[in-house]
Amino acid sequence: MRRAGFGARATCLDYVACPPTATLREARARPVNRQRAPAIGASPRRGAGVNRAGLATLASIRSLPGTRALVVNSKDPIPAAPARGQSQREHRRVRVGVVQMPAGDTRRDVNVERAVAGIREAAAQGAELVCLQELFATPYFCQVESAELFDLAEPVDGPTNTAVSRAAKEAGVTVLSSFFERRAPGLYHNTAVLYGPTGDSLGMYRKMHIPDDPQYYEKFYFTPGDLGFVSLRAGQLNVGPLVCWDQWYPEAARLTALAGAELLMYPTAIGWLPQDKVVYGKDQLSAWQTMQRSHAIANGVFVIVANRVGLEKSGDDAIEFWGHSFVCDPYGKVIAEAGEDAAVLVADCDLGLIEQARRGWPFLRDRRIDAYGGLERRFGRSS
Repeated sequence: MRRAGFGARATCLDYVACPPTATLREARARPVNRQRAPAIGASPRRGAGVNRAGLATLASIRSLPGTRALVVNSKDPIPAAPARGQSQREHRRVRVGVVQMPAGDTRRDVNVERAVAGIREAAAQGAELVCLQELFATPYFCQVESAELFDLAEPVDGPTNTAVSRAAKEAGVTVLSSFFERRAPGLYHNTAVLYGPTGDSLGMYRKMHIPDDPQYYEKFYFTPGDLGFVSLRAGQLNVGPLVCWDQWYPEAARLTALAGAELLMYPTAIGWLPQDKVVYGKDQLSAWQTMQRSHAIANGVFVIVANRVGLEKSGDDAIEFWGHSFVCDPYGKVIAEAGEDAAVLVADCDLGLIEQARRGWPFLRDRRIDAYGGLERRFGRSS
C-alpha cells in the first residue's frame, strides 16, 4: 500500500540520543522540542517545490519524532548529544545527502544531469557525502534478458562517472556513484565508485550478491564482485559501499563493518511488481527497511540508502520503484526518510554515536569468532 503523502514542510527536531541503558521505547517517549524549518530550495511563502532538474525538495520527506533532525538548512545548529553513557571524545559529525530520482528516461544524459543536479542540491545544503541510487544513468534494464542491453555498459572512466567526478570536484563533496561496468569484452559488473572532493577515485566495490528474480534478471548481466567487502577512506570518514541485493545479507554488512566502515551506503533499485503491491506491498517495504535498520543495530554503524522512484515499463511488465530512501543511526532509528517522489534528503550523522552504541551494546565484543565456521557452508552442519 502506498503511504500517505507528507506535508509541504518538514519538522526539524531536537535530537534525543538513546543511552545504552535505555530502551528505544523509552528514548522515543521523551519530550521533543519541535521547530519549524523551511524546505530545501523553497521560499518561505511558496513552500516546497520542484527545482529545474525535476527533483522535489522536502515536500515528500518526513522527520520522525525522537530522532536526529532532518537538517534542511546548512546554517541550522547541530544539537549536542547528551553526555550520559557516551564517549568523552570529541564527536565527529558529517552531513550526508541522498539523491532519490526517477531514471526511466532512455537518454543517459538526462538521467545523469538529474543526478548531478541532486549532488549540487545536497552540497548547497552543506552535505559532505552524497549517495546516488543504483544504476541511475539508465532505466532498470534487468527486467528482461537481452544481449543488446550490454551496450549500456561503460568503463570506469566512461561518461557517467566522468560527470559524477566533475560534479564532486565542482561541489567539493564526496559522492558514491553506481554504474554498469564493462570490465572487458563479455565481462560486466554492477559497480560502485567513491569520488572525493578533488574528483579523484577513492576506491570501488563490485556488487557481490546478484539476484535472479522475476524482472530482476541480474545474473544475466553481472558477474559477482571479486573485490570483497571493503571500507574506503574518505578524509576522516570510513565508508562501506554495498549495492541493493547486498542489503539482505547480514554477512555483507558485518564484514564491511569489520573492515572499518562507519557508514554503510546502499545504492538501490527496488520496487513493487504491480500484481504484488496490493497484497504484499506494505509488508515488502517494511521488511526492506527493517533488514537494513538491523544492520545498523548489529554493527553499531550508520546506514544510508538511496532508492529510485517511478514506474518503469518493459513491454507488458513494469516495476514501481518505491523510493523511501532513508538514513538511520547505530540504534536503528530512522533519522530521515523520503516519500515516493523525487527528493534530495539531507541529514546529520553524529559519529560519536558509534562508540556510544557499541559500549552499551557490545555485540562486536561478544562475537564467538571461534564458532562461526559453518558460515562457509551453503547449508547443513559439519559431521
